[in-house]
Amino acid sequence: MGIDDQPFFMRWSLPWGKFWSSTWTRRHTLGGRWFPLEAFLIGWMGIGVPYVITNNIAYMYLSDTFEVFPESPWDRQIPVIPWMVFPYAGLYIYYPGSIALCPNSDRGRMELLSTMQMMVAATMFCVFFFLTMPAEIDMRDAIDWDVMTPSEKGMFKFIHDGDHPWNAWPSLHVIHSYLLGRMMTHWVRTDYWNSVLAKPFLVCLWTEWVLLVISTMTTKQHYMFDAGSGLVVGFIVFKLWEPALQYIDAKGTEQVAQDLGWGTTLKTSIEAVRLTDWPTEHDDSDSIHV
Repeated sequence: MGIDDQPFFMRWSLPWGKFWSSTWTRRHTLGGRWFPLEAFLIGWMGIGVPYVITNNIAYMYLSDTFEVFPESPWDRQIPVIPWMVFPYAGLYIYYPGSIALCPNSDRGRMELLSTMQMMVAATMFCVFFFLTMPAEIDMRDAIDWDVMTPSEKGMFKFIHDGDHPWNAWPSLHVIHSYLLGRMMTHWVRTDYWNSVLAKPFLVCLWTEWVLLVISTMTTKQHYMFDAGSGLVVGFIVFKLWEPALQYIDAKGTEQVAQDLGWGTTLKTSIEAVRLTDWPTEHDDSDSIHV
């Protein structure tokens, strides 16, 4: 069975042939180190731009869809824990971390493209709710700035200045960190498992993720419902996306590349160069006359 015969979500999860074809031709640039950065920058445009636009639209033009929901009586009872702003900001380490861990192989590159697509898809799914059911997270008044250290104040200010208290649910902070965590875990197990640092790294990774999820509430950046709905969406997206990883592994990157049209294009280009550079028996200019 080819890619066209696969279920809809499988076709959506696998790299989009025409969209990524140009990027794929540059996969060996700088010894393969350029490819993860280019793929990530393209993917980030589909993640960051929609988030910033909807966050500002909600802040300037929209109002709460509900007077109470998604805030619950328990949200106000959760204490503010200032130092947990650092686990919250840990999400911004997950992004470069995924680039650093991406294997310098065609399999790793295909998996990275698939990862970027799923994160963009998850973001656009959430954007729908951000715009149709906007919710303001009006709990920043519970933060006591006087008990914070200078570094905690600086981090809170950095987050507040760049992120209006909207785009509440589902929490993209939870979704993105979960998807990137699963991808990094996959690469550690397939490519770095023999390293003595593999298991300690995974322990640190998922400890940070648990703290990150909790910190969405203890920094008053999200309600409990936001974090819970983010967990649900993250789990579902990964389950829909995971078969694509298995498909790439089972088929092999060469076959998948050909099915996507990349292998055919590369082969045609190579043959064209050969036909152009190789002299024919009728080319008098390259003939040797005795």
